[in-house]
Amino acid sequence: MACAQGADMQDFADKTGFITGGASGIGFALGRVFLEAGMRVVLADVEAPALERAKERLGAFGARVMTLRCDVTDRASVAAARDAAIAAFGNIHVLCNNAGVGTGGRIDTVPPAAWSWLMGVNLMGVIHGLGEFVPHMKGHGEAGHIVNTGSMAGMNGFRGMGPYCASKAAVVSLTESLAGELAGTALGASVLCPGAVNTEFYESRRNAPDAVPPPPANSREGRAAAAGVKLTMEHGIPPAEAAARVLAGIRDGDLYIFTHPEMRGMVEDRYARLGAAFDKAAAFRAP
Repeated sequence: MACAQGADMQDFADKTGFITGGASGIGFALGRVFLEAGMRVVLADVEAPALERAKERLGAFGARVMTLRCDVTDRASVAAARDAAIAAFGNIHVLCNNAGVGTGGRIDTVPPAAWSWLMGVNLMGVIHGLGEFVPHMKGHGEAGHIVNTGSMAGMNGFRGMGPYCASKAAVVSLTESLAGELAGTALGASVLCPGAVNTEFYESRRNAPDAVPPPPANSREGRAAAAGVKLTMEHGIPPAEAAARVLAGIRDGDLYIFTHPEMRGMVEDRYARLGAAFDKAAAFRAP
């Protein structure tokens, strides 16, 4: 069911989409599905070689594909990418704040540099995207949509994934607020909350600054956790399936876009605990 927010976007032909983290994984799949729907697409990513490979893979779409190097942790870089995209393709209609990284470990042991890097990409990257693109998208007045990539990890906390869960929970909440603010405009907003998707996300540390120390790999627990994440991702759904769900979610004006219905129980368990806490609050009598 569509949420109470901006107008649903139905026509994708000759519209323009801008995707961060667009050189691989879900971002690349979003680019392809948008192109197949008749859009022009800008793939923005911090990895220049990956962007070159992405453009080669999408060569059949010709001039409808543009690639830009963009560091979402740097608002000036996001602004420059926006300006280049508008100069090439005109108005932006779909914004996908998709760039994301992961790091794990016990909350009390994760170093400050790792926290800063992860939050800089996963949360501030979304904030920078919204700050630089939403005024433009509101200003041109045409139907459009914003998709922020969250995670099922943003719906529930997981042991050993505290930093990542915190960043994605913030993205979920931010998108909920954004949807309310866009009510009555031509724009809608969605948060994509995937479960495991078969990407190389588990290798995202390759883009970490030198100041971010590697996770402890010399412990049995560290090796097991890394192997478990890799195995989970390798057995995830194809990125194309997640992208197809996003396209359908934009058309339907959905606030939440999920990819793994089998994870519903996890969310229901959380809300059962919340309900119990409210019941306890209602029954409380001060001494």
